[in-house]
Amino acid sequence: MTTRLSLFSALSVKKALDDVLLHAFGKAHQADVDVTFDPTTILVGKIGEGAKPDVVIAVSDAFAGLAAAGAIDPDSRVVLAKSGIGIATAPELDSPDISTVDALRTALTSARSVAYSRSGASGIYFARLLQDLGIADQVNARATVVEKGFTALAITDGRADLAVQQVSELKFVPQARIVGPLPDGAQHYSELSIALGPTAPPGATDLLRFLTTPEAKAAYRDAGLITA
Repeated sequence: MTTRLSLFSALSVKKALDDVLLHAFGKAHQADVDVTFDPTTILVGKIGEGAKPDVVIAVSDAFAGLAAAGAIDPDSRVVLAKSGIGIATAPELDSPDISTVDALRTALTSARSVAYSRSGASGIYFARLLQDLGIADQVNARATVVEKGFTALAITDGRADLAVQQVSELKFVPQARIVGPLPDGAQHYSELSIALGPTAPPGATDLLRFLTTPEAKAAYRDAGLITA
């Protein structure tokens, strides 16, 4: 008999889950996993509206609130990986210099349009970074701000010259060329954790364990994440 499980997951691990891990888990455990991929802020909102996933992968900062609301079992939480923010461009465009904070400032203000996400952890941080760099008005006047999803799609369809997002999310769009990570002084890392829902079935524990194995960590690294 096939087990059916529900997983809420941040976008940062979508490539690793889609390319490798969910297929391998389903084959090994005779299980189907129904996945909802969204930024952590949107996942938390859905849980607040009554959704009850069996397993949650999200930015670690969100778990205290989820635990307080009784939406996850805090004792089950395991850190998976962390992700840094990078910049991508279209293959036909020259890669800008982003090796220093000053070079990054020049690259962002010189771009025709910069794409970033309104609701994703990287986009929320990037909006603050623009303020800190003193270029928010200049960049936002012609930015391509997406509600959610993969910002690199905005460079493949011509809406923007540069896309800013977690490196693992940029890698999900193979047509985009990753310029590199943000430089020291501008970089920000988001830690990702996994936890069980309070009424999760036994199969959910198998999924959590599978997604924390050395094999899973290798898939995260291949997708651009950083693991311990």
